[in-house]
Amino acid sequence: MTQRRLRLLLAEGSPGEAAAALHELYAGSDPGLELTVVSTIATLLPTIKIVDPEVILLDVGLSLREPMDAVHLVHRAAPGVPLIVIADPAEKERAIHSLAEGAMDYVLKGHTDAHTLERVLLAALERNTLAGLADMLRDQVTGLYTRDGFLTVGRRRLEEAMRASSSLVLICVLLENLQALRDAFGPGTADRALIDVAGLLKGCCRRSDIVGREGEAQFVILGVDAVAPSAEVMRSRLEQHLAVHNQTRSPLGPIDLRTSIGSWTAKDAGTFAEFLDAVEARLRPAVLEPKT
Repeated sequence: MTQRRLRLLLAEGSPGEAAAALHELYAGSDPGLELTVVSTIATLLPTIKIVDPEVILLDVGLSLREPMDAVHLVHRAAPGVPLIVIADPAEKERAIHSLAEGAMDYVLKGHTDAHTLERVLLAALERNTLAGLADMLRDQVTGLYTRDGFLTVGRRRLEEAMRASSSLVLICVLLENLQALRDAFGPGTADRALIDVAGLLKGCCRRSDIVGREGEAQFVILGVDAVAPSAEVMRSRLEQHLAVHNQTRSPLGPIDLRTSIGSWTAKDAGTFAEFLDAVEARLRPAVLEPKT
C-alpha cells in the first residue's frame, strides 16, 4: 500500500479486529507497518509521545467515561496527527459526532476489514502530505498561510465539515491604510503593521481556526466548526483588540481595518474557493473606491 514504513498507534481491546485487519493489509509489504497496540486510554496518552505516530486509531469503547472525552483528550495530546475512531454500530451517531471533536474519520466494528482501513489510512496520509505542503506556503513577513496555502487547508476543512454536517465562518480583513503607513513612516513600519495585524487576528481565534494573508493588505480567518453568529463575535473581539493596540502605536499612527464576514453550512453548494471569493468580494468596493 505504501513505500515507507507507517508508524501507527492503535488503542483497541479484544478481540483485536482492527489489529488483525492491519496485519493482513501489510502482510508481505516492504518496508511495511510499525504498529503499536495499547489496550487502555491511560496507556495510549503517554505512548503518543514515545511512538510519534503518523496515524492514531482509537476504539472509543475503551473509554470508562463519555466516549467523546477520550476523543478530545487524544486530539488535544496530538492535534496534528490524524485520528480515526472505531465504534460499535450502535454508537454510529457518536462516531459521527467525533468528527466535530477532532477525529478525521471513523469505522464501525464488524466493518474494519483491510479494504476499509486502506481507504481511511490513505486519506490520513494524504492529509499529512497536504499539511506539509501548506507549511511550505507561508508568507515570509507574517508567517501566515499564503492564499495558495490557505486554499489548500480550507478545501480540506470544508470537506471535513461536509462529512460532519458542521459549519464554517469566514472573516476577510483589509488593512486599509497600509500604503499611507508606508508613505509616512517607510517600508519597515508597513511590515511592522502587517505583523501586528497577523498577531491581532491570531489572538482573536481558537487554535483550530486558520489565519492567512490573502494579498498585500488583505487577511482572512477561517472559523472551523463555528456557527454563523460566532463570526460577529470574532469581529467584535477583533475590533476591541485593535482599539487597545492602536493606543500603543503612537507615534506610528493607528491601524485601520475593514472586515466582511460569511458562513457556510453542509447544505450550501459550491467550492471553498467560491465561498472565499464571495466573502472577499464585499471588501473589493472599498479597495476600488477612487480617492477624492
